[in-house]
Amino acid sequence: MKYLFSLFLFLPIILFAQDCPLKKEKDQFSQQERLTTGFIQLTNCRLSMTADSKEIDFFFSVGGDKCFDDASTLTVMFDDNHTKLNLRNTGSMNCEGLFHFTVRNTATPNYNLQRLATKKVKAFVLTNAKVVTSILLNADQQQQVQTAADCMSKQANTLIPKT
Repeated sequence: MKYLFSLFLFLPIILFAQDCPLKKEKDQFSQQERLTTGFIQLTNCRLSMTADSKEIDFFFSVGGDKCFDDASTLTVMFDDNHTKLNLRNTGSMNCEGLFHFTVRNTATPNYNLQRLATKKVKAFVLTNAKVVTSILLNADQQQQVQTAADCMSKQANTLIPKT
């Protein structure tokens, strides 16, 4: 009976524990700690979120024949059909299908990161000149992206050095 009682004491802690898919690793060049989600497989691309002490990088890999430059944009379409988010490519020019956008890692989570963490994403639309690549997400993928962004928004600020 006393074991059953102790189980009930720890039950609230177990229920509210969040399963964050983040992994800690060291940057191979600077040896600084960083957090990463690894690659999340989406419908026709892969997404990785990586945070260090300065920024949070969202990295899309959509395939080898897509070209992106500094004028390329990403439009995030949210599930409510009323809101969207427009972001610019912060990665280098390439024709390998690689697209980056970054947000600053600050003590309080970035507004764009908060939106990704609190709203379900229906689609990502990558645009370069007149070439449009749509990435539609199913319900499981929407939950994966939202969970990863939520974990990143809550834990990325732990990498910022305390002064």
